[in-house]
Amino acid sequence: MKPSSKRKLITFDWAMKRLLRSKANFEILEGFLSELLDEEIVILEILESESNKENVADKYNRVDLKVKNSAGEIILIELQYEREHDYLQRMLYGASRAITEHQREGEPFSNLVKVISVNILYFDLGHGSDYIYRGVTSFTGIHDHDHLQLSSRQQKLYGKDQIHHLFPEYYLLRINNFNDVAATSLDEWIYFLKNEEIKDEFKAKGIQKAKKAFSLLSLPEKERLAYERYQYELSYQASLIESNYGLGRLEGKEEGRTEGREEGRTEGREEGRTEGREEGREEGRTEGKQEGKLEIACRLIAKGMSPEEAAEITGMSVDLLRSKSG
Repeated sequence: MKPSSKRKLITFDWAMKRLLRSKANFEILEGFLSELLDEEIVILEILESESNKENVADKYNRVDLKVKNSAGEIILIELQYEREHDYLQRMLYGASRAITEHQREGEPFSNLVKVISVNILYFDLGHGSDYIYRGVTSFTGIHDHDHLQLSSRQQKLYGKDQIHHLFPEYYLLRINNFNDVAATSLDEWIYFLKNEEIKDEFKAKGIQKAKKAFSLLSLPEKERLAYERYQYELSYQASLIESNYGLGRLEGKEEGRTEGREEGRTEGREEGRTEGREEGREEGRTEGKQEGKLEIACRLIAKGMSPEEAAEITGMSVDLLRSKSG
């Protein structure tokens, strides 16, 4: 097996969990946000976020980070892998919750915090050809079709010159839609988010520091093993979902066989269906788990891990993995 020619970097979700919360790495996050928002972003602090209260279902599916910048704005960054059909409402809820959490009792509404919601998605949300979408609030005249503007007094009161600057802004990064052509500095960050690779020629703000900080080889042994287990669990959760989708087809086949064997008696068919479903579920879960583990182990080996290391993480047979890896 040939070693990978690409430099091995940790994924952005793991960086959000472990590295980007450190002030020493604010420059990396500032670079990414500055390129995305097209303005100079300076981070003051990392705030308490939902990821500190993660549950089993969300543990590997999503990661979130909440930061406060030098302008006093709250930036929510969420990364999610699995499809969620009501994700748009989740974005709205998250932004609204942040606004109310940071509003002190008795303060005037003019002091409401500005929230920017950045969503890094590895699933297709809605229909569209682009890979980055921005959503803002504007007011358009029904008759004259003009756009409502802030008065000079309002601009002085808010310190803003546009109405949409007062409302939450939403960014949707549909990573799977990116065509792998890094035509801009922002594209270089999107390329990394999709391919886990940072090329030497990339010049986006903060990205070369990310290349050094995110190097898997530079991690301490304990941290590297923790990362590899996390990646295994992430892939394992995805495999379980695929297995569950296939379970329905398995049940249908098993039910047909049972009905064919149990000719005639209605009661016998019903009992056969029940028993067949239970057996099919159990067999499907077992086979799906083993197939999922094997597939994940092979992926880990393909990325440069030894069969022994992959076996330790996945619980598969070392001999089997050696035979599969050639």
